Amino acid sequence: MKDLRGTNAIVTGASRGIGVYIARALVEEGVNVSLAARSQDELETVANELRALGANVITTKCDVTSAADRERLLERTESELGPVDILVNNAGIETTSYFDSSPPDDIVDTIDVNLTSAVLLTRAVLPGMLARKRGHVVNVASGAGKVGVPYAVAYATSKHGLVGFTNSLRCEYHNQPVGFSVVCPGFVTETGMYARWEDEGVSAPKVVGRATPTKVAEVVLSCIKKNRGEVVVNTPPVRPIIVLFNIAPRVMPAVMKLLGYTRMFKRTADLASKS
Repeated sequence: MKDLRGTNAIVTGASRGIGVYIARALVEEGVNVSLAARSQDELETVANELRALGANVITTKCDVTSAADRERLLERTESELGPVDILVNNAGIETTSYFDSSPPDDIVDTIDVNLTSAVLLTRAVLPGMLARKRGHVVNVASGAGKVGVPYAVAYATSKHGLVGFTNSLRCEYHNQPVGFSVVCPGFVTETGMYARWEDEGVSAPKVVGRATPTKVAEVVLSCIKKNRGEVVVNTPPVRPIIVLFNIAPRVMPAVMKLLGYTRMFKRTADLASKS
């Protein structure tokens, strides 16, 4: 999908964080955007900013774990904008905790929001994309979808699931004119969970790098236009570490500790337990 002008996109989790940047990047390409999130007031704030750029934007208060809300989101988007050409599954819960004391409901909620909702929304839009021979789905995962992350087991599990989900779709529909991509940001500055950690005095080791929300949004656009399969967004590149973990998984715990990941995530889990 090289020319995005006039296409219609749904962006979930669009009221804050990376979702706002992705929506803005799509609007700047001439895309009509349907914003979805649980906070209507925050959605309208984002929508008004985008409308000031001359964009055609609608908002839907939507809990992506609710079948009724997902159906209402799709019906409203199709009735007011038209068929869905692009779906960006960005809604997510960012959690850290000690797994053995994590409330079971929190584990279920994290996987439902981060993974199950993306699977079901994709299932809902895909038949229409296939029939029209046009479409692209972008799943926003995380660096935690590529390596094991201590003290974020449910979160990492859901993000690994998104990576596997995307790869499976690309294999099943590789001869079809519909694309699938997964974007795996590292620690995102300026917004989201990592920015909140920095406010608490917790910073990631310098060796593991950072990613800006602007860069993540640029990569999302690139994935849609070029049908890129999987992109890890991080500076410096961490792909060598990921490759090492894949070929020698036994070294992962020691390397995570050596790089400072384990201590950092433990600190965030301790902060979460006190909040």
